[in-house]
Amino acid sequence: MMNILLLGATGSIGESVLNVISQNKESLNLLGISFNKNVLRYQEILKEYSPDYVYVDDHDSFKSLCNKDKGRYLNGDEELERLINKDDFDIIVCATSGFAGLKSAYIASKTGKKILLANKESIVAGGDLILPLAKENNTEIIPIDSEHNAIFQCLSGEKGTEDVKNITITASGGPFINTPIKELKHVTIEEALNHPNWKMGSKVTIDSATLVNKCLELIEAKYLFNLDEKYFDLVVHPQSVIHSIVTFVDGSSICQMSAPDMRVPIAHALSNENRLSIDFNNLDFNNLNLFFQKFPSDRMEIQNIAREVCNKGGLLGTVFNAANEVAVESFLKKEISFDKIYEVIYRTFDKNILSNNVSIETINEVDAQTRIHAKKVVKSIA
Repeated sequence: MMNILLLGATGSIGESVLNVISQNKESLNLLGISFNKNVLRYQEILKEYSPDYVYVDDHDSFKSLCNKDKGRYLNGDEELERLINKDDFDIIVCATSGFAGLKSAYIASKTGKKILLANKESIVAGGDLILPLAKENNTEIIPIDSEHNAIFQCLSGEKGTEDVKNITITASGGPFINTPIKELKHVTIEEALNHPNWKMGSKVTIDSATLVNKCLELIEAKYLFNLDEKYFDLVVHPQSVIHSIVTFVDGSSICQMSAPDMRVPIAHALSNENRLSIDFNNLDFNNLNLFFQKFPSDRMEIQNIAREVCNKGGLLGTVFNAANEVAVESFLKKEISFDKIYEVIYRTFDKNILSNNVSIETINEVDAQTRIHAKKVVKSIA
């Protein structure tokens, strides 16, 4: 029986993790969770899984819960660190959304435990900090983003990445893949959140619609697999069936395929010697029509920024991530139009901070400074 700490239990990734656990209760035990302030969903989780440890990030939600059940709940940075470091857990799932997940990923990277990582933003913003810490502490990081888990599976059985010629990361393209940016001014929030293949949280869904998500994944892949950005190609694959392709120096290409369902990479990552069984959707190979297209030329500037982050490292990823998070939040608040998300990122990144002094303190400081500047950019174009 593997004991699991699920950080970000009430989010979309958390829901998928819970579904896999529920289908494999003989081998997986949800021992601890964290959530922000979705108390109603938490109470449903509590009723079904009865986790022993519950960390509540939002202080007001924490206080309201403590009034009803004193002693059960944890809150604050010190309590979070103690929770993550408990010997009770075999696996830590980092599923907290956005930059907010950096704190827990940073702590977890020092534990020597097995980490299942869904929070790409923590690697984009802090890859030069987290990956060395994980290596130093023998912490195993297994990605559960579908694309990175696909690469992980394609490399299974290989001695390393020495024989890799190229890695292709696929993008669905979202709902606007064949629409030029200049025609996206009047896109509604509902249209942007209407992803054709995946059911995800609002932030990652908007990132998919802008293709920024694929650029964040490029940076994450560079760190996770310790390969130069030149090894990675980004292509559009609207069916979201092939999640990544690894091509080797002998001309062989291996891909990982599945229906678009986050439970598939999660089940793989939670497995040990034998794969876990889940109720997946079968692919109909008799009628499967797959095709690919180039990354759109009017989105190449955002990809070029991601490649610059890969090449220069330091705190550039922090700047890129913070600029994007402010831009997406501003769109969801109807402060800017959809097409202006790109402009906010470009203009904020132009004021980037070139420094290789990477620590948890400098990352947080640069993140805060970048958000201030990005909000000024939003006001200037709103």
